[in-house]
Amino acid sequence: MVTVAIHTYEKAHILKTILESEGIPAVIHGVRMIEPVIPGNVRVRINESDLPRALRIIEEIDFSEQDAKTTNKEKLKEILVPVDFSDYSLTACTFAFRLARDLECEVKLMHVFFTPFYPASVPFGDSFTIQPADKSIYQDVKSKTEKEMNLLVDKIRKEVETGILPDVSFQTLLVEGLPEEEIISYSKKFRPTAIVMGTRGRNAKEMDLIGSVTAEVMDGCRTPVFAIPEGTQVQGVAEMRHIVFLTNFQEREFKAFDIMMQFLKPYKVKIYLAHIAKNEDVWNEIKLSGIQKRFAELYPHLETEYRVIDPNIGLEESLEKFVKEHQIDMISLSSSRRNIFARMFNPGIARRMLFHSDTPLLVIKGL
Repeated sequence: MVTVAIHTYEKAHILKTILESEGIPAVIHGVRMIEPVIPGNVRVRINESDLPRALRIIEEIDFSEQDAKTTNKEKLKEILVPVDFSDYSLTACTFAFRLARDLECEVKLMHVFFTPFYPASVPFGDSFTIQPADKSIYQDVKSKTEKEMNLLVDKIRKEVETGILPDVSFQTLLVEGLPEEEIISYSKKFRPTAIVMGTRGRNAKEMDLIGSVTAEVMDGCRTPVFAIPEGTQVQGVAEMRHIVFLTNFQEREFKAFDIMMQFLKPYKVKIYLAHIAKNEDVWNEIKLSGIQKRFAELYPHLETEYRVIDPNIGLEESLEKFVKEHQIDMISLSSSRRNIFARMFNPGIARRMLFHSDTPLLVIKGL
């Protein structure tokens, strides 16, 4: 059998019911049960032969409506910063604190940890007691994580005291589970203004292409995501002067552009409207010109230009060349939801540039 999802017990039970209604047998296995009665995160497992069909079904499931019903908290105006205590997490914190100051938001530092133990592979009902050794492992991992978070908080407070970081309100959050799933779940439930995540940029290995948490969050999250490479020279939106907005002439991009402008409106920036295609098609220039005129009407004080970027030396290389020639401080684009097979075998521009460039990315999910 294979694991297709790790959820809270309630969500796992819903997913199990949906899969079985489609003729796919499923069982729930415990991953963490600290309390003897209250279930925590659990695994949903199915037969390996049912995996392709199950993945197609799971892609269509959205727990956001249920999340909205199960929380009574008010919508927080906050910037979510997932951290793993690495150097590029600190780079993301710097960017996030300055963005929070500009937007008058709080900052939420979130770390997701995973305990490396699995109880016996047997289904269970409403009660399950883990072995003392397992509980000890969990407590050790949690204790270590708390210490690392406290060290990060101490660093941030020192930088606030010395004026390196602005003095904005911030909180911390420790969650057990899989990072990409917990970040996306939190975003759906609490609707942060933006997510700021650190990346390795050019230093990323090819093996990270599918597994990167940042890439998975960009693909699965509706909240705008700033991906900040460790090697970037830009430490905040206030420093940005030139931005390229990639367009594929989709209607959703007008909404994405408006969302981007909400982050940029306090500052004077120049925006390049760019489409990646061969230069032979004159219609691309005509459509770009029309989009520029539309934006000129909506944002009369905004300076814009349009360009067709010919991917004659490869998509990543051509875009990176454009970034260098025009001194681009951020690449922005609207991204649509795609299924897991499309993401694996035909990764989008955002995912590809995430591992190829030291330029910050702003990815806004199509609505």
